[in-house]
Amino acid sequence: MIRLNYIWLDGYETPNIRMKTRYEDVASDLDVENIPSWGFDGSSTQQAEGNFSDCILKPVRIYRDPYSHNCQSYIVLCEVMNPDGTPHESNTRADLREAAKTHAQSDMWFGIEQEYVFIDPENSRPYGWPDIGYPNPQGRYYCGVGGDVTRLRDIVDQHAEDVRWMNIPLEGTNAEVMLSQWEYQIGPCGPLDMADHLWVARYCMEMIAEKNEVAVSLSPKPVIGDWNGSGAHINFSTDYMRNNEDEAYINSVIQYLGDEHENHIEAYGIGNEGRLTGDHETQHIDTFTSGNSDRGASIRIPPSTAKTSMGYLEDRRPAANIDPYKALTCLVNTVGKVDQELAVFS
Repeated sequence: MIRLNYIWLDGYETPNIRMKTRYEDVASDLDVENIPSWGFDGSSTQQAEGNFSDCILKPVRIYRDPYSHNCQSYIVLCEVMNPDGTPHESNTRADLREAAKTHAQSDMWFGIEQEYVFIDPENSRPYGWPDIGYPNPQGRYYCGVGGDVTRLRDIVDQHAEDVRWMNIPLEGTNAEVMLSQWEYQIGPCGPLDMADHLWVARYCMEMIAEKNEVAVSLSPKPVIGDWNGSGAHINFSTDYMRNNEDEAYINSVIQYLGDEHENHIEAYGIGNEGRLTGDHETQHIDTFTSGNSDRGASIRIPPSTAKTSMGYLEDRRPAANIDPYKALTCLVNTVGKVDQELAVFS
C-alpha cells in the first residue's frame, strides 16, 4: 500500500494549497505517468459552480513525502484541468509551461528568497509578540542568534532538512528583520522546476506548522507600521547573461523590465502596495529603478554583476504571497523577448 497526497492550487485571488489523500496498491516503480487523475469538488475551492462542479487533478510531479512514517507515501503535485482535459482558468502552471517552451533558448535560471512570518493563532500576531504593544524595534532580529531575538528555529531547521531530503534545492535560511520573520532560499533551477519546488516547499512548511499549532503568513505587510514587509525576491539569469560580459545586454534587460513594470506588478502578489512604499528596503510600487547593491531599488544589481557585467539580477518587487507560476511567466516572457530581439543565441 502507498499513500498519495494530491496537492493543487485553488481558485482564490491569492491561491491556497489544497490536499486530498488517496491510498493505492501499486508496483514499486511508481512514476507520475501511472498515477491516476482524480476529481474534486471545484465549487468548494472557487473553481466551479455547484451545478457543474467537477474539476480534474492531473499529476505532473511527485516528491517523496517526509511526513509519513507508517507507509510508503508521496506528494503528488497536480495541475487543475477541466473535465474535457483542457487547463482550468486557474491553472497558472499551464501558462508557465508555454512561456518556458517559447523561450527555451534563453535557458533562464531562477532562485527565490521566500520570506514568511510565524503567527500565533491565539492572538493572530507574530509568534512571540506581546498581546498588547510591540517587541523591541527592528535591529537585532536579522540573522539573529538568541532567545531574545529569535522564535521557532526548530521549525525552520526541520523544514530545511525535510525539503533537502525531497531533493528540492533549498540553499539557505536566515532570520529576517522582524521577530518571527524568516526566509529560505531555493534555486537555482529552471522556471517550472523553480515554481514547482517553491509550492511544494510552502506545503511542507504548512504541514510542519500544523503539527506545531502555529500559522504561517505570506502577507506582504503582516504588521502595519515601522516594520519590514515580506517579499519573495527573484534572482534570475539567462545563459547569455551568465557567460558573456556585456553591460549593454544587462542594461537592455533592465530597460525591458521597466517598460513592463505595471504588468509585472499585477503578477507580483495581492496587497503588495502595503509593502512597496519606498521605505523598509523597497522602491515605491509606482516607480521603477535599478541600482548597484541597492536594496531600495526595483532591480538590484549584485556587486559581482556590476563589476563584470555578467551574472544575475535580483527583482525585489515580488511579494511573499506571489504565485510563482504567474511571476515567472512574466519574467520569462519579458527577458526572453530581450534575447529574441537582440538575437543573442549562438
